Amino acid sequence: MSQKQGFGFGLGKMKELAEAFKKAQQVQEGAKRLQEELEQMEIEGQSEDGLVKVVLNGNQEPQRVEISPDALAGGAEALSATVTAAMKDAYEKSTATMRSRMEELTSGLDIPGL
Repeated sequence: MSQKQGFGFGLGKMKELAEAFKKAQQVQEGAKRLQEELEQMEIEGQSEDGLVKVVLNGNQEPQRVEISPDALAGGAEALSATVTAAMKDAYEKSTATMRSRMEELTSGLDIPGL
């Protein structure tokens, strides 16, 4: 006599499904912790000459801008370019940090698409 599997789900498939749910829960818990960490993080970017510094949190939200008095000497146009360079630096560092932390979170989970 043959055994019925019922809807094509054998015991092995149920174990796989349970493991997938467990992994998803781990990712969700890790993502929540990561979100909290990113909110507290400070990532600093600066212009090449160091006259302007921009600080973002890990969620790329601006926290503060520090402008050296020496940066004002070049005028508004130069200051604008210097601030923009510092913002780009902070953004690139923030993006790299977020990417790295997400890779840490999902490493070893073998979930397609992550």
